[in-house]
Amino acid sequence: MLLSHAAAVHNYKKNYQATQGGSIGIVIAMKWYEPLTNTTEDILAARRALSFEVDWFLEPIFFGDYPREMHELLSSNLPKFTSEEKILLQKNKADFIGVNHYTTIYVKDCISSPCDLKAYEAYEANALVLATGERDGVAIGKPTAFDGYYDVPEGMERIVKYVNQRYENTPIYVTENGYSQYSNNTMDELINDVERVNYLHGYLTCLSSAVRKGADVRGYFVWSIIDNFEWTFGFTVRFGLYHVDYETQKRTPKMSAKWYRDFLMGSRPTDQVQTLRADL
Repeated sequence: MLLSHAAAVHNYKKNYQATQGGSIGIVIAMKWYEPLTNTTEDILAARRALSFEVDWFLEPIFFGDYPREMHELLSSNLPKFTSEEKILLQKNKADFIGVNHYTTIYVKDCISSPCDLKAYEAYEANALVLATGERDGVAIGKPTAFDGYYDVPEGMERIVKYVNQRYENTPIYVTENGYSQYSNNTMDELINDVERVNYLHGYLTCLSSAVRKGADVRGYFVWSIIDNFEWTFGFTVRFGLYHVDYETQKRTPKMSAKWYRDFLMGSRPTDQVQTLRADL
């Protein structure tokens, strides 16, 4: 995939960019990881988790090779780039980085202590970390309908700053960010989606903080405009600003649609929920 990306970037920049005036980049799904404890082991585990999720893709694109943490853990099992491939990667860097960010979770080190990693995604198992949404029985943030996703707005600022500082202040687009509801909620709960308004307000506030601190953020996209089919979750969760009746296809704006419209038009994002409900 990385070499295909470099070839596509090369082709676009050589044959189309000058006449079209466009840009080409790559989108990566990125959680933010916090250490479960303040031990050195867990702090390093959080760093490894980022390497195996984010830097796995971006380090080769920007610097021509996989991150140090991957070399240390995977050694000869890690694919090797030829010198020609490294040059291809480095000469065809992305014009922008797309960040899909929804949540933050804790990670625990599994190098110095035993963990059962069978249930975890491959990159977490390879990084030898255990991911969890709780510390001492307390959730890291308010749970959402999407399994393992929590409302932790501070993670938005941290992941954007991380990408900004590590990858040469390359322009960033937040290409996905949003809040999920259970489809079996009542219609009133689905339409009056206070939790989504609070989520968007918090994440946009933290994104603006990253911008004020120097991150070159060029755009932000809510996931999603309407409720839709969500991968393995199917129609059991809803991310939309507009409710969709899947039998009739009728679209109904939710409270979050009104809030987001007002936000884009320059109204204060702290508009009261009761006012939003009355205006729907």
